[in-house]
This record gives sequence, C-alpha cells and structure tokens, in this order.
Amino acid sequence: MNNLELAQIRCPYCAETTEVHVDIECDTGDLVEDCSVCCRPILLHVEYDESGTAIVSATTESD
Repeated sequence: MNNLELAQIRCPYCAETTEVHVDIECDTGDLVEDCSVCCRPILLHVEYDESGTAIVSATTESD
C-alpha cells in the first residue's frame, strides 16, 4: 500500500514549482525538504482537510 501523496509547492527561494511526497499516515506537522531546483532547505507545514487531503505550505527556515 502506498502511503505517499504528491503535493505541489512553490519554492520560497527560487519560486519554481516542484512536487513533494507527503506521508498521509503521519500527523500534521513540519518537515524540511530541499528544493529540487535550487537545493535550498524548504520548511513544509502539512495539515489535512476534512477529506484527508494534505494541505502543504512552504516557507524559508527563517520565516
């Protein structure tokens, strides 16, 4: 069973759109993933709506 869901984000550094994998069995929280374009660390905040769809926001680590 695949527990990963793809989410599109915009890198807060280079503004490129990229996809990240989110584990749908994990609780709401924060994680860090490097941008696939500029390689800078993006702080991802993951929440889930009523239907269980991941809502991912991306910021710099200093925001």
